[in-house]
Amino acid sequence: MFPKFKIRKYSQKIKESLKDPLYRLGAASVVLFLILVLFSIPVLKSVEKKEFSLLLTAIAGASPDNCSQSSFLDPAQKPISESPELLLVQNCSIQAASPPVMFTSQILAALTEGYEPEDVNKVIFEYIVEQGDTFSTIAEKFNISVNTILLANNLTKSSSIKNGQKLVILPVTGIIYYVKSGDTLSSIAIKYKGKIDEITAFNELSSAGDIYLGDTLIIPNGVIPVAIKSTAPVLAPLVAGYFICPISSPCRITQGLHFYNAIDFSHGRCGDSIFAAAAGKVLNVKLTSSTLRSAFGGAGNTISILHSNGVVTSYGHIKQSFVSPGDQVTKGQIIALMGGSPGTPGAGKSTGCHLHFGVSGAINPFAR
Repeated sequence: MFPKFKIRKYSQKIKESLKDPLYRLGAASVVLFLILVLFSIPVLKSVEKKEFSLLLTAIAGASPDNCSQSSFLDPAQKPISESPELLLVQNCSIQAASPPVMFTSQILAALTEGYEPEDVNKVIFEYIVEQGDTFSTIAEKFNISVNTILLANNLTKSSSIKNGQKLVILPVTGIIYYVKSGDTLSSIAIKYKGKIDEITAFNELSSAGDIYLGDTLIIPNGVIPVAIKSTAPVLAPLVAGYFICPISSPCRITQGLHFYNAIDFSHGRCGDSIFAAAAGKVLNVKLTSSTLRSAFGGAGNTISILHSNGVVTSYGHIKQSFVSPGDQVTKGQIIALMGGSPGTPGAGKSTGCHLHFGVSGAINPFAR
């Protein structure tokens, strides 16, 4: 035990210290700090529970009392930041917070058609002319040259365009070439100032010899010689009845004439039989496991058949082929099953089950 005189001594020091204003201020600060710590713990727990409850409510479905009927973020409403990835809107719904991403006009245009970023530069498509469009504005929109548009559509600089008109748009500056009898990739590249390796890669050819009569090629940066006005083949009429409908009756057309000289047929079912429109020899069968919409220029899995009159028919978006290159087929023979279900291997640029029936070297007899 402390002697009494020591206790008195410490007691006297404490009394003297209490008279010091700095000492009193320090002591008061310590007491206030302890009070804040003790009372903040239950408050923080309450806040965390409330926020977690709001988050669960937003995920499960907000109550009518707390939400407006629209779950979209109103520009006038300030979102509450919940994390770097989520925004809590009106305390009842969640909106993803993504960093800004820059797209070129060409990529944006393709994405609106359902393309993935990796395949937006591979597909030829048709553009509908809008009010105020000119060749220059369209070329700038799709990052290609004006001459590319003119050549693809058999137009000249003096040609006029009107609202609602369809224009064929290439994915790159260059030309479209329709393979003719006797063509080689080397002769095409030399004639149109292209490069064999670029043509092979861009058109997904397995080799320089992988081209066939009726094929449509894109020649990047290709130039048409002055003496040649167009690379498009002359389309002659066919004898009535030469081709039969390539799907079962009724012969249902789901899209009229579009690039290139093609008609779409469908009963809305994948797996339906596809028939050879006329007797002929199978030129090529292109099959892929790719689910990209740009597969084989957007046509996906495709069969091409050469007929005795020199006309070639193509059958795109097939699910399964029953023929091989070199096979002789008869008119009406089942050659494939219909495909085209989006996201499936070989569907290509397709919004549903259908057959893309193209004709090269003659007028498509099913065009309306």
